[in-house]
Amino acid sequence: MGGSNERRSDTDGATGANDATDGATGTDDVATDKRSVRERVWDDLEESGQARFPFPPHGRIPNFAGADEAADRLADHPEWRAATTIKANPDAPQLPVRRRALREGKTVYMAVPRLADEQCFLKLDPDELEDYDAATTVSGSSTHGEQVGPEAVDRVDLIVSGSVAVSESGGRIGKGEGYSDLEYAILRDLDLVDETTTVATTIHERQLIDDPVSIGDHDVSMDLVVTPERTLRPANRDQPTGIDWDLLPDERLAEIPVLKRLRERYSNN
Repeated sequence: MGGSNERRSDTDGATGANDATDGATGTDDVATDKRSVRERVWDDLEESGQARFPFPPHGRIPNFAGADEAADRLADHPEWRAATTIKANPDAPQLPVRRRALREGKTVYMAVPRLADEQCFLKLDPDELEDYDAATTVSGSSTHGEQVGPEAVDRVDLIVSGSVAVSESGGRIGKGEGYSDLEYAILRDLDLVDETTTVATTIHERQLIDDPVSIGDHDVSMDLVVTPERTLRPANRDQPTGIDWDLLPDERLAEIPVLKRLRERYSNN
């Protein structure tokens, strides 16, 4: 098992492109391959009975049986224990991760949906919250969390990403919208993460794939892949160094206010 270490452009990175367009420089073959992998994994989780609410698993970061156990296993690792600030995705399978982080006194940041606000992150401060269970849900985070701009985000010690599929070499396939990679690129541009920041994901064993995953320069690779049964530490790859402005279409700049502001700031420097 395991995937190729080759890095080349594809659909799921900081372009923000979806499968229909396959990014600014990708190929239809790569998009088709990723679509087929997603569909295969979604189908398999559903047909095997390993998918969990919300249903169906298709079109989302799928929740899975054993998500709590995967979160517990992640918490056994030194990267977790050392972290005081975590950036996490808002999806259901990582809910146990977010709750555990708050209960252990860690600050959690989540992106607002589609980065659609200039204050594009939600801060969950365990010292300011009373109901950790409510605050860590998708709907509750916007009610209980503090909405902040990226400049107000503390330096991030650990990133936890949701995945549809991951290769044993750390190549990640998400939903195909590119927001996870873009969130990383924004934080990297602001020096809130760097090449030493561990990026982890929790998945079901059935989401671990043999297929080589084409990795573009804008794609974030997984340093720590945790299932309920085991942990993989793929060989280190170079992570993106920031936003690749050449790959961002004008419509994506118009949709995401923080990108427009960052672009203007760089243009004035």
